[in-house]
Amino acid sequence: MKYILNPSFKTFEKEISNDVSSFYQKGTLFGDGKRNTIKLFELEGKMMNIKSFKKPHLINKIAYKYFRKSKARRSYEYANKLLENEIGTPQPIAYFENYDWLGLMDSYYCSEHLQADLTFRELVNDPNYPDFENILRQFSKFSFDLHQKGIEFLDHSPGNTLIKKGNENQYDFFLVDLNRMNFHKSMDFDQRMKNLSRLTPKKEMIAIMSDEYSKYYSESSSLIFEKMWQATNEFHYKFARKKRLKKKLKFWKS
Repeated sequence: MKYILNPSFKTFEKEISNDVSSFYQKGTLFGDGKRNTIKLFELEGKMMNIKSFKKPHLINKIAYKYFRKSKARRSYEYANKLLENEIGTPQPIAYFENYDWLGLMDSYYCSEHLQADLTFRELVNDPNYPDFENILRQFSKFSFDLHQKGIEFLDHSPGNTLIKKGNENQYDFFLVDLNRMNFHKSMDFDQRMKNLSRLTPKKEMIAIMSDEYSKYYSESSSLIFEKMWQATNEFHYKFARKKRLKKKLKFWKS
């Protein structure tokens, strides 16, 4: 098994390797594990989060060996890149890749486990969440900062931003599920609005987000709202259509 380890965790190399090797026998399951499996392991008084990615199908097995970086490697490299850009994400520890003669069998991304106070999803589900508008406005500024640095987080969805409360009603934001990102020299208006389209279907939230975003961007609040709402509707329309198609396919298969 091939791996790259964060030099800061060199003294724990053997322990980390053993945890990955015994991933399916040890550790505490975190989340539902429907697509990828995440487990928690103790590491010298801290908690380590190990994500085992779903085993790739035949074409991807070959692609990940010869043409593309594995999801685990991308997660590790993107986490380091985010930290270099002063964007919050749990501390990357290592990535592991297991190959056979044909291609990639499985891969693992290890990071420090962050105990968050909430995710963005709580804001979507509960409009009465304490300090709701303040958190939403700070998140909008966080998203603007991402865009200013040319970071297009392709999985910018409700469950992928962890939020921790700091001092005096200030909040820190941390991105997770990092394997799909683009890094640009700059992002245009349409790219920015499209990047925010997956977060919430609620018009009142879009209104607050667009108002806050307009404080830092060169377009008016009304135009930002219009474009953000349009992008949101387009995303949810396509998502619903894809869901209906999947149901039809399942019906014919059964």
